Amino acid sequence: MQYDSGSSAGHAWVTPYGTLGCTATASPFLNDCGTDPQNALLRKLLGSVQAPNTGPLGGTLIRFSQNTHAVNGWANGLSMDANGFAYVPASCAAGQSCRLLVALHGCLQGYGAVGTAFVDRANLNQYADTNNLIVLYPQARATAGTNPNGCWDWWGYLGATNYPIKGGAQVETIMNMVRRLDG
Repeated sequence: MQYDSGSSAGHAWVTPYGTLGCTATASPFLNDCGTDPQNALLRKLLGSVQAPNTGPLGGTLIRFSQNTHAVNGWANGLSMDANGFAYVPASCAAGQSCRLLVALHGCLQGYGAVGTAFVDRANLNQYADTNNLIVLYPQARATAGTNPNGCWDWWGYLGATNYPIKGGAQVETIMNMVRRLDG
């Protein structure tokens, strides 16, 4: 784990493609602080990484039904959007062996709140293009009462007690997506 407290970033995902200034804490929670923290994140996860694609992306953003993977057959019942996204670089679509990164958006950053802003601007697709990396973007959604901000179930609001140990309906649903991409 690496903690970086040297930034004046507001509560947001910091990205070179952010739509807000560094200190903002406002929708869509994508801040430009003049840095590329995704490089450090991916180097920590993968070892070394190639520079990101700074031109037009060469891959395809695929929208898919999360219901197909939901453990209950109905993603909305798990506070998940009906649709999720996956970015597939052209090299991966052509059959090259590729790694997988699962990117979970923050509260108020799901498709129902900001459209594809997080998916498009997180600076992960740019690295995916040059590093044979598929990016899976599952989507949480707001629900009245239990999850008004469209957060992931980090604290057990769906009633499960196994969420802290890599369990719970949302995590199991995401794992179903991962298994599908593996096969």
